[in-house]
Amino acid sequence: MNMYEWLQTILFFIVLLVLIKPLGTFMARVFQGERTFLSPILVPCENLLYRVCGVKKDEEMGWKRYAWSMLLFNLALFVSLFALLMTQHLLPLNPQKVPAFTWQLALNTAISFVTNTNWQAYVGEQAASYFTQMVGLAVHNFVSAATGIAIAIAVIRGFVRRKSSLLGNFWVDMTRCTLYILLPISIILSLVLVSQGVIQNFSAYKTVPLVQKTGYDKPKLDDKGAALKDAKGNPVTESVTVTEVQLPMGPVASQEAIKELGTNGGGFFNANSAHPFENPTPLANIIEILLILLIPGALTYTFGVMVGNTRQGWALLGVMLFLLIVAFGVLQGVEGSGNPLVAKLGVAGANMEGKDVRFGLAGSNLFTVATTATSCGAVNTMHDSLTPMGGMMPLSLILLGEIVFGGVGSGLYTMLAFAVIAVFVSGLMIGRTPEYLGKKIEVREMWMSILVILTAGVTVLILSGIAMITPQAVASMSNPGAHGLSEVLYAIASMANNNGSAFAGLNANVNFYNLFGSLAMTLGRYVPAIAVLAMAGSLAEKKYVPPSLGTLPTDKVPFALWLTLVILIIGALTFFPALSLGPIVEHLQMMG
Repeated sequence: MNMYEWLQTILFFIVLLVLIKPLGTFMARVFQGERTFLSPILVPCENLLYRVCGVKKDEEMGWKRYAWSMLLFNLALFVSLFALLMTQHLLPLNPQKVPAFTWQLALNTAISFVTNTNWQAYVGEQAASYFTQMVGLAVHNFVSAATGIAIAIAVIRGFVRRKSSLLGNFWVDMTRCTLYILLPISIILSLVLVSQGVIQNFSAYKTVPLVQKTGYDKPKLDDKGAALKDAKGNPVTESVTVTEVQLPMGPVASQEAIKELGTNGGGFFNANSAHPFENPTPLANIIEILLILLIPGALTYTFGVMVGNTRQGWALLGVMLFLLIVAFGVLQGVEGSGNPLVAKLGVAGANMEGKDVRFGLAGSNLFTVATTATSCGAVNTMHDSLTPMGGMMPLSLILLGEIVFGGVGSGLYTMLAFAVIAVFVSGLMIGRTPEYLGKKIEVREMWMSILVILTAGVTVLILSGIAMITPQAVASMSNPGAHGLSEVLYAIASMANNNGSAFAGLNANVNFYNLFGSLAMTLGRYVPAIAVLAMAGSLAEKKYVPPSLGTLPTDKVPFALWLTLVILIIGALTFFPALSLGPIVEHLQMMG
């Protein structure tokens, strides 16, 4: 890295760490029902919503009722979005007259946005109207993020409560998360992004002349839309000259802020944050990376405040930061070394294929690890163009369960499941009942933690295997061999872990990926969510056990190192064979 890239990266992490404590403290006060500087404005709005919806804000729920409330609310959201996608051609704010989605694509898209995955098997500027983008997709960016945060807060209460079956009120947690946290930050950052050049309008698409005309060979089609071929089987083409281009418009900035802040990732445009209307400047690029990591990082401090020991939160944050920085360093190193096959052609230097020169190597790589360490899925780089070992970094971050910061809420509660397993294993090693935050970890907590951690992994391996023997799925691969396997593995992992980014090079808008992808997203979101709520309910009913000489201190560096090791071991045992057949084999082929 050059001096500018070093300075940019160091300043980024300094700003992130500076913001974590105040935001984490603010969120703790919000979810504990304490007064904040926004209370005079938002408390009347909050109380009005409760009266309209018939919510009793002082009435708390057990884990089963909390889980049922979450599931029914998400079901209602899914039905409403599915209906909107199927009828968008009849609704307003559709200047381009885009048609309705097919039912398979509408099913996949609705599940995608409800589960905070935002997997997009469609081209946003061609397939979605302004009404769909705002009323459908942007709204779900808020509520799906708030759902994940609400579950995490309920889990924290499970560690805090003693001999209680109550975890809070789902509707209150959702309302406060949206009103006090997501909306204010999104409004401010939307205006900041507009100042950088992100567009925000309701204009029809604009046709503008090119500065210099260009031409290309266009395949000829028959009456049925199939490509024509000559006697030798080669495609028949015709020369086409282009003198103008159509520029898509739309309300982008309002969706861009919550897309990053809520670790949603669904782009207004198909190119996502590589599009200059979504991510126009290097400053906008850094702001968007900061938004991706901000709430997941701050929630660790919220956890520390609510359990009464902020060092517990710093310990979890330290593990996340360590893994993120290592992944960034490896990615920066291998991409900076370039591709030896390209070097043989006389083009030496870093591998800049698929990256934007506006952001440079470090700005592109930092975005790549941030979006795959969380469940964001926004991209400013085409991951398909990374070197094999470079591509393995974002793939590995997703496969770890996205706990390196992770999605808003989901990253924290998955990390806590890893912490429970780490404590349990260490307890077995010293021959005593394991404890975490004053609660004994027993069989029920272990089963729930295993469900949280292994559900996505098992789903990925099974569905990837099915994809490799299904003709339609195999035909969707644009690259054969090891790289094609990486594309499939990345796609299934992205859906099962609710990330939503794509490796590219794979046609995902086919029935196999629309239907099996919907299954993967549903299992990856709701099985861990229900399991972790059940674990929280069990913990809340336990009595507090004071620490003794045999208690493992979980707020110190040795436990952080042990937790890191447990995460890496579980990840390697689960996915190393698949990675060996994909990016590792491809790397050996490239070097050979």
